Order: sequence, then structure tokens, then C-alpha cells
Amino acid sequence: MSYQTAVFDLDGTLLNTLDDLFDAVNHSLIAYGLPERSLAEVRLFTGNGIRRLIDLSVPEDTPKDLTDKVFDEFKAYYDKHKLDTTRPYTGMSEVIDDLRAAGVACAVVSNKADFAVQGIIDHFYPGKFDYVMGERAGIRRKPNRDMIDVILRDLGRSANGMVYVGDSEVDIETAKNCGCPCLSCSWGFRDREWLVEHGATTIVDTPAQLEAKILA
Repeated sequence: MSYQTAVFDLDGTLLNTLDDLFDAVNHSLIAYGLPERSLAEVRLFTGNGIRRLIDLSVPEDTPKDLTDKVFDEFKAYYDKHKLDTTRPYTGMSEVIDDLRAAGVACAVVSNKADFAVQGIIDHFYPGKFDYVMGERAGIRRKPNRDMIDVILRDLGRSANGMVYVGDSEVDIETAKNCGCPCLSCSWGFRDREWLVEHGATTIVDTPAQLEAKILA
């Protein structure tokens, strides 16, 4: 077995959350008379947390106080609707089961707010992960390695023997900052061409390929 620890991104890696994010973004924009965004735009705006998602979604000249109101509206709406259409990617639950059965510690790290991450994982992957972490006050978000360091510390593991799994350029950079390999998933919010352009070295196209790479 090559790896003792596998750390997974959430959105676009474990769960297809895009439609619920898209719905919440446009609900919040419309609530304040701002122009809607396309699904393709919202897809590209993801990866750096929900505040950054809103910062990118509002027009460039939007005053901060209005952006703050849109953000608050987004948080309230998304909390109520985050499970409307979100679904796990087929096969990922079985991958996690197989990895843990083989002795691999599995964790989730996301730039999404911690309360949302905990609720979503409890709903779709109850009891399947050794550690779950979303954005928390005082800890820098990905691509900084701080969140990963917290996970490894609390699991009693090190970056040696760790693999990072994600679907975006943020994840590639996170793995680089941790000094560990990154397995990039082509089924998420970025396509294969985008991943290659942003430095992906190993791309997997199915959960079965992902499992094989981790357990090789």
C-alpha cells in the first residue's frame, strides 16, 4: 500500500454540489437586484470558499456593504437548500469503505464553511470519515496547508504517506504546499484540459481508478 492517509476535497470530488450552489448564488443576487450568473461561471468561481464565491459573483463595482448583504442572504438560503439536488458521485462511498478497510485514514477538507461541511458529510457519508474539516476562524484556507496540518496532527499522521484528492487548481496547489502527491478527478468542476493546464500530474477518470491509485 502506497499511502496511509487520503485527504479528500468535498465539492466536485465527493459530492456534486454545483446545482445547489448555483441556485443559492442566483437567489441571493436576484434578492438584491443584481444580474444572475451562468452555471459555467459559478462552476469556475468555486474552490476558494463561499465568501470568495460571492465576491466573484457580484459585479466588480459592487460596494462592500451590498456584497455583505448578498453573502448573508446566500448563507441563510444555502443552509436551507444545500441538500436539494446535491448527490454523492457514484462509487465514491464504496471507495471510502474500501480504503478504510485497507487501513487508510480518510479525511475531508473543504473551503466551505465548517457547519455546512459537517452537515453535508453527516447526511451523505455518515460515519465514513476519520476527520472532517471545513473553514474555521483563525485557520487559513486552502491552498495554504494549515487545514491539512490540523487534520494530520489530530489523526497522528504526517504528510509522508499522504495523498490529496481533489478536482481543481486549488487542490493541486494545496497538495504542492503540503509536499504530497495530488490525484486530480476529472469528474468534478474542472475538466481534464483545465487540470493539465494548471499543473495536474495524475488525473483519474473514475472512482475505481482513484481507488486503484491509492492502494497500488
